[in-house]
Amino acid sequence: MTRPPLPPALFLGPPKALSGASGVEPRKTPARAAAAIRRGASNQIAMPETLRVQLLAEVENFRTLRRHLGVARAETAAGEIMARCAVTIPDARVRAMSNRLVLLEFEAGGLEDAEVSACRLQDGFAHPFDFDGELHQVHLRIGGAAGRNCDKDEVRLYEGAERALAEAREQGRDVVRDVAQGDPGIDPVELIHELPRAIRAGEIFLQYQPKVHVRQQQVASAEALVRWRHPTRGLVLPGEFIQAAEQSRAICDLTLWTLGRVLEDQRALARSGHDIPIFVNISGVLLADAAFVEKACQILGDEGAKLGFEITETAVIRDPQSAIQHLQRFASIGVAIAIDDYGAGLSSLAYLKQLPARELKIDKLFVTQLTSSNRDPLIVRSTIDLAHALDMEVTAEGVETPAAMALLSVMGCDMIQGYLISRPVEIDAFRLFLEEEAHLQALNGPRFSFLRSDRLWKSA
Repeated sequence: MTRPPLPPALFLGPPKALSGASGVEPRKTPARAAAAIRRGASNQIAMPETLRVQLLAEVENFRTLRRHLGVARAETAAGEIMARCAVTIPDARVRAMSNRLVLLEFEAGGLEDAEVSACRLQDGFAHPFDFDGELHQVHLRIGGAAGRNCDKDEVRLYEGAERALAEAREQGRDVVRDVAQGDPGIDPVELIHELPRAIRAGEIFLQYQPKVHVRQQQVASAEALVRWRHPTRGLVLPGEFIQAAEQSRAICDLTLWTLGRVLEDQRALARSGHDIPIFVNISGVLLADAAFVEKACQILGDEGAKLGFEITETAVIRDPQSAIQHLQRFASIGVAIAIDDYGAGLSSLAYLKQLPARELKIDKLFVTQLTSSNRDPLIVRSTIDLAHALDMEVTAEGVETPAAMALLSVMGCDMIQGYLISRPVEIDAFRLFLEEEAHLQALNGPRFSFLRSDRLWKSA
């Protein structure tokens, strides 16, 4: 098959960073793939069916580049980014889908070859770009789809790449799917059409995961997590429908329903003698929505309720002025504000000092590696010190081992949350958890001594 000519924007010459001795060295082909190629070359086995691959490469830091380069120069830089994609994967057909999104289409011998190509593309962008004499790094996030019989279904393959890119953004890693084996996920568009009916039918429900104060050894609060018990698909987790709900604006109705249900559950717990705050995750889309803010305040009432909102750093960065203004309004009626997933996004001290936050939650990405990494403990300890200097309490997410809990306590972390204490459970099980003080079993179980030397986190 003759490859169609590349768009004119691609004939800009190789980027300066790739010329000469500084050219990119592609990653080595994995041993398993190399062995298959050798066997195929010697005709000992039949070659696998060729896969058709589409990779969507998104420039993660495009806004930063635009601030440095200016609007006009940032637009023309897209052509240079496409040129490097073409140089890095020469067999790919390259198209610009927008000024920050590039589509690469090519054939591969299998899914592993497609993944190797995605790695090679990342390697190609390890070198900075020379934009008008200034060096700038371009960061990519890649989502891809591969299929065998997709020649007549371009849309299916492209949508598979879009879903992979959405998953890649959420997980912070590149994702390549094989749609030829069947899409393992659920079409989020179909789910969103069903969401209003699901709310009315009682299919949407909440689970609660406690946060435990380490030194006080008591449950300080809980986080409410939305779940969907679908009649035919079974349990549907938030990752499969929340992002689509944000894009379709269904997130507003879903969040308002969540607030109402949490209020009922919190008051019922208070009547049982467990008067603790419950936190709800608030999408960044809603923080800039004045209509949502008005409705939420009406539900919460002017008297204030024992409710908290968890927001991510990226939620504030979307529209800082509106987000900070609305968060201050929520704080004025008694809503506690917690910064969620701290460290996973673009941590900004400029925004952090303006937020009326009482709590900072360290992302589990750092906590899960706490006892097996040299750098993560340093990051966690400095984050704890920073939060305390700003009069905030610190919660560590994803605590799964007694060793991690012990080290966090030594560092001065206030609260922990994770499977070591409890997985998310429904309201009746959560009430029983509180009545039996089940958290004490984890806190008083075998663990490292809190008196161990703080050299554990000071080692480089």
